[in-house]
Amino acid sequence: MSIALSIILILLELWAFRMVMHVKWKLLIFYTQLSNMAAFFSCIALLLAGGEAGWVRAFRYLSVCMMTMTALVTAFILVPMGGDPKVLLWSGSGLYHHVVCPVINFISYVFFEKHVNMILLPVLVTLAYGLIMLWLNWKRIVDGPYPFFRVHNQSKLATTVWMTALVGVIALISYGIVAFA
Repeated sequence: MSIALSIILILLELWAFRMVMHVKWKLLIFYTQLSNMAAFFSCIALLLAGGEAGWVRAFRYLSVCMMTMTALVTAFILVPMGGDPKVLLWSGSGLYHHVVCPVINFISYVFFEKHVNMILLPVLVTLAYGLIMLWLNWKRIVDGPYPFFRVHNQSKLATTVWMTALVGVIALISYGIVAFA
């Protein structure tokens, strides 16, 4: 079943990525795009190397944690902060990258694949992403792409609280997926 779900996920990701390819740097600055690329490539790795390889299982786990983070942050932070739910959740690439693909990826990993217990891996990857984005915002190389990275538009305390909360959320997700699976 994980093979079938991986093939479906790969096809859906290709469909969704074609919708965002025209936006300069979008694939590299949005956590959403990075998490979906991780899912895409981890599914390819699963198909090519099989689910027994430890690195494949770790890569699959990382992608599931990152995509779960993407879905939850979009639904419970970005939409309430004023994001349009139709755009972010129910149409275009948002439907695939924030809802459909995260659900398929979660179901495949949790119910049909072998698991790893590497709770710190998604935490460290997410922390590294966050720190890089904060630095790029501080240097004014990038604006956002999420409101909580806009260091010039909020206090240092707000930035610290946001980063602490986001790292806490990914830690809970990482632990929850290990505990649930």
